[in-house]
Parts: sequence; structure tokens; C-alpha cells
Amino acid sequence: MSELVKISEAAALQIKDMMKQNEEEGALLRVAVKGGGCSGLTYGMGFVPEAEENDLVFELHGLQVVVNKDDAAILDGTQIDYKQSLMGGGFTIDNPNAIATCGCGSSFRTATQTGTPEEC
Repeated sequence: MSELVKISEAAALQIKDMMKQNEEEGALLRVAVKGGGCSGLTYGMGFVPEAEENDLVFELHGLQVVVNKDDAAILDGTQIDYKQSLMGGGFTIDNPNAIATCGCGSSFRTATQTGTPEEC
């Protein structure tokens, strides 16, 4: 189960810092897929107090991570990292299932899921 979504140690540390800053310690990290963006699907990450009935739950680097079972096939093998540079930092998401992305970099589609494309 821990291979569904991979989170680098750098990303886990950044997420834990964000949890602390937002007083969300003890929350779970939800990784999700939503319709939208110019390619049809977008990623979502956020904190939730508990898992829902249709969730898969696993632990990475001390983080409790939840993924809805409906998103599991789309996210399978996805790697989340955090990159820091002189211009700031940000999360990067590498999804081996994405066959197309758009210029904004946050929208994608897979061979089996096209989502609901919108204008960028």
C-alpha cells in the first residue's frame, strides 16, 4: 500500500511544518484528484481530521496519508517532492500515469481518465 503514492523526505518535512503552522498536527494528508484544469484533471492536497469510508490509509515518513479508492488507479506510482531554490520552494508531482499535461503544470490526464477540461 505504501507504494501507491510516494512522498519524499523533503516533502514530508515541509508538510509537517505546514501542519504545525496551521495547528493541524495529528491531521491526515489527503492526496486527491479533481476534475478541471486545461488537461482535465488536477491534483489536490489538504489536511483532514479523519479518513472516510472509501479511503485507503497508509503512512509515509511519519505522515498519515489518505487517498480515495476512486483516485487510487490514477495516483498509483505518483511521487511528491518538495524543491527549494533561491526563488522559493514548491511541491512537484510526478505521475507516471499522466499522458498529457498543460503549460500551467498543474493539470493532466491519463489514458483512461480525461476529467473535465477547462480554460487555463
